[in-house]
Amino acid sequence: MKFSEIFHSIQGEGKLVGTPSVFVRTSFCNLRCVWCDTPYTSWRPEDRDVSVDEIVRQVTDVECRHVVVTGGEPFIQVAELTEVCARLADAGRHVTVETNATVFAPVAADLMSISPKLRNSTPVGDAWEARHERRRLAPDVIRAFLGAYECQVKFVIDAQGDLDEVHALRDEVAIPAEDIVLMPQGLTADETQPRMAWLAAACTRHGYRLSPRMHIDIWGAKRGV
Repeated sequence: MKFSEIFHSIQGEGKLVGTPSVFVRTSFCNLRCVWCDTPYTSWRPEDRDVSVDEIVRQVTDVECRHVVVTGGEPFIQVAELTEVCARLADAGRHVTVETNATVFAPVAADLMSISPKLRNSTPVGDAWEARHERRRLAPDVIRAFLGAYECQVKFVIDAQGDLDEVHALRDEVAIPAEDIVLMPQGLTADETQPRMAWLAAACTRHGYRLSPRMHIDIWGAKRGV
């Protein structure tokens, strides 16, 4: 499996925020978000290999129930992802898979953490602009995940106008409001925190969840945490 890192930290986002977790970060992505906080998995993907056996060994060596398989985009390595998730589930781990929800496949997961990309993610003026814009939303894939898994649907919000896109996708795909999670865009606490007050107001008004990006607030863009 192409990967960047395996590390033990806390979950910084979503329904399980603050939960100690082992992270398996895959490399390579089919999108190129302009604000990507792991460019070493997308814009400049690290081309390193790790066996499924080694992933399972490293994860299960840590006394931690929760595992998060993230990226990059894990589902573009679907054969390896399927085996990793099955083996970790058999080992008694709670498995979260984080995905941009552009590719669907059945895997063993307790929580599917879906992160559809809004227009604020598009790298305008870059060679990737057209490909990213064409691929970033796949409503049928989101529906498939919602129908098969416990899900959280996370949106990175940069400006208040982004909320119109969230509402439109909610209505198009029939996403339950309580499964929608809004998070502030930013690579430092100085960037994320000013957005939290109006995001809190929006969540209160529409019945969405508000999530910090706790790892960003604590460590910034540092990797391996």
